[in-house]
Amino acid sequence: MTNRNLELLYEIGSLKNVPRGWRQYLAMDVASVLEHTFRATFLALIIARREGVKTEEKILKMALVHDIFETRISEITYVPRVYVKPDTAKASKDMFFGTSLSDLEELIKEYEKCESIEAKIIKDADALDIDIELKELEERGHQTPKKWEKIRKMVSEKKLYTKSAKKMWDEIQDSDPSSWHLKINKFVKDLR
Repeated sequence: MTNRNLELLYEIGSLKNVPRGWRQYLAMDVASVLEHTFRATFLALIIARREGVKTEEKILKMALVHDIFETRISEITYVPRVYVKPDTAKASKDMFFGTSLSDLEELIKEYEKCESIEAKIIKDADALDIDIELKELEERGHQTPKKWEKIRKMVSEKKLYTKSAKKMWDEIQDSDPSSWHLKINKFVKDLR
């Protein structure tokens, strides 16, 4: 007999092998879908707390599953979306069928509709993770982040839902991806 819960866990694990779709345009390593999901989950939690939203359990669950169906449909970026529409509902339904986590399918539907504050927070976290990764790529000398500045500025102004996410976008633009480790070393006496 097949254990659908274990199959689901193996399937989730395969997200480490699913590259973000925009790797095609950057021609360099970027976070996998699994890595993106991990950071986006923390971003969502930070945004939720800044917004005063108390449904953290729901936010964490929704953040964890927001891209989970990409094990079946891969990540479809802005160029392919001009030509195809992914069937995330079918992918999610098939993925969770027969597991003890089938209730999470409803969170994916809610996320896709983007009407609840939780869904909007996850959408914001999803978008902001791109900006954080672009800062990391810029730090490594990549030229594409500069080319995407106008697009990302438009995203910050028109596609972010919460005030906290918009403020965080500005903070990301002024941030230094290396500051966290440059301040913490054996030569620094006062860490605060």
